[in-house]
Amino acid sequence: MKYLSLSACLLTALLLVCPPVHAEEKHGTATLAGGCFWCVESAFEGIPGVMDVVSGYADGSGDNPTYDDYAEKGHVEAVEILYDPAKISYDGLLDIFWRQINPADGEGQFVDRGQQYRPAIFYHNEEQKKLAEASRDKIAASGKFEGPIAVEILPASKFYRAEEYHQDYYRKNPIRYKYYRFRSGRDQFLKKTWGARPENAAAHSGQTPA
Repeated sequence: MKYLSLSACLLTALLLVCPPVHAEEKHGTATLAGGCFWCVESAFEGIPGVMDVVSGYADGSGDNPTYDDYAEKGHVEAVEILYDPAKISYDGLLDIFWRQINPADGEGQFVDRGQQYRPAIFYHNEEQKKLAEASRDKIAASGKFEGPIAVEILPASKFYRAEEYHQDYYRKNPIRYKYYRFRSGRDQFLKKTWGARPENAAAHSGQTPA
């Protein structure tokens, strides 16, 4: 009994000194805005290391935005990405992001116009800020785009999950999504700029990779 009591005391002491590591501490969060959140969400779905992608509203001043009033409250359409840094880096996510947008257009994206569709990277710590700035400078130096890079790099604020019908919209409403995406001009621009698009993005748009 004495030995059992001693073992119990040692175990208790270890738990107090070394609290358990929660799984979420191993995950990273990235928040990105690139126009219509349906399209940005679909681009990251299925990427190895990406655990979850949520469409929502960010960077506004009004609480509890809805699809009817998020623009009035100063929010932009954005996605919040939960990822495993052991499988994909923040830099890797940014590389995918740049290939989904027109970074020289700060007034919206493709057919969607207005500040609620402006592109932005919302950093969650100083390391993400440095990586975002370096990534932006690399894109600017590539010479692929006319004019300065208009993507804002801003500190992340509260992110509001969008209504459920917006989540995984490309899966729930594939015909409407594909029609909207084609009519938006996004795919045509991306193909012209980058050539072949990422396989998952092509699959979600209903087109085959070039």
